[in-house]
Amino acid sequence: MMEWFRKMIGDKKEYRTMMARVEALPEDYQFVFKKIQHYMWGFSSGSGMDMLHIQYELIELFESGAAEGRRILEITGEDVAAFADELIASARTYTAKHREDLNQSIMKRLGKSDK
Repeated sequence: MMEWFRKMIGDKKEYRTMMARVEALPEDYQFVFKKIQHYMWGFSSGSGMDMLHIQYELIELFESGAAEGRRILEITGEDVAAFADELIASARTYTAKHREDLNQSIMKRLGKSDK
């Protein structure tokens, strides 16, 4: 129980540190980051750690872009949803879990075994 509590406290500190970096970005960058973040959490599966790692990488990308004086849409492109989808393509998502469960339940019912 104590270990779980320590991990939770550590995770919250890490998240606050991450968000402080976001708050240091230009306003447009902050806005787009938070919108992408909200979008990504809708697909999160399991502990969500995949999404956090992606968000850390996104912050680094945005920090570099801001330092170079680039506009945010120069980084994401105008189809920000497609940009976000590309980011989460390698993460374990809620959608992927449902696909996996669907296929497994059908194969189990129909007697198809893995070979």
